[in-house]
Amino acid sequence: MSDSMSEADFKVILLHETPVMQLPARLSVLEAVAFKETCQRILHNHPLPQKIILDFRQTTFIDSCGIGALVNNYKNATSKDVELVLTNVGTPVIAILKMVGLDQILTVELLPEPTKLTALPPTHPSTHSWIKRGLDIVGAIVGLGITALAFIPIAIAIKLDTPGPILFSQTRKGWMGKEFRIWKFRSMYIGSQDISKGKIRVKPLDENAPDPRVTRVGRFLRKTSLDELPQFVNVLKGEMSLVGTRPPTPDEVDYYDVPEWQRLDVKPGMTGEWQVNGRNQIHDFKDIIDLDLRYQHNWSLMYDVKLIIKTILVVFSKNSGAA
Repeated sequence: MSDSMSEADFKVILLHETPVMQLPARLSVLEAVAFKETCQRILHNHPLPQKIILDFRQTTFIDSCGIGALVNNYKNATSKDVELVLTNVGTPVIAILKMVGLDQILTVELLPEPTKLTALPPTHPSTHSWIKRGLDIVGAIVGLGITALAFIPIAIAIKLDTPGPILFSQTRKGWMGKEFRIWKFRSMYIGSQDISKGKIRVKPLDENAPDPRVTRVGRFLRKTSLDELPQFVNVLKGEMSLVGTRPPTPDEVDYYDVPEWQRLDVKPGMTGEWQVNGRNQIHDFKDIIDLDLRYQHNWSLMYDVKLIIKTILVVFSKNSGAA
């Protein structure tokens, strides 16, 4: 026996005191916000259910906001010892869950006869542009050639300056929230991780003072953006693009509300709006989100080319580089 109740735009029924939520055909930003709010209301009920069942039988499209809502709901449910069960999950959704690793975390029940995996969802035109990917491959090969020439002198300079490894790697979130390791030439003292939970970067009290975590050679590498040359490996592997949004850390994404996951609808880039608009002057989280969403709105192949040209000009200007 079941009782019906209405939550936002989602149909929710009670089946033997267990809420069963019917997910829509598309789970994008507007639907994802309603999805999160519906789950929140269920989790404020008394008594709490032992589990919430999410029926995905109708869902054929999910983007980064949908993934963000799933992650948020999973964390909220787990904190209250409520199990989140995804049932009737079809091919398009399971393909994304597998890509980002959520199939290993969430309880997932597939449709009785799942079809073969299809192409991943076109969350943004840039993610399915073969011309953009072709430019990335050519640019990465050229960039790695430059990296090979610069590697030895940069490596010697880093080693002579401070003890520690030549390269620095860090986990970042890419398209749809998939994690990958980004590579840079080390520009900081060992133990001075360029990570801040919930913030873009930890800065000195005096904004004009040099960052004490950055080495002498590191300041030069950052000013000239030479520290980012190893990222051409990430571009060649398809984890990044030459132009895109700024790749966030997992700690940063933990603070995202559902709409802010939109910035993960495109691949992160070695350069982008934040790079050409004074990256060493931008510290406000909202400003960075706005720049990333502006890139998505304005994107075209010519726009990418313009941003690449602007980046080259910025690198050679006296105020360039990360602080």
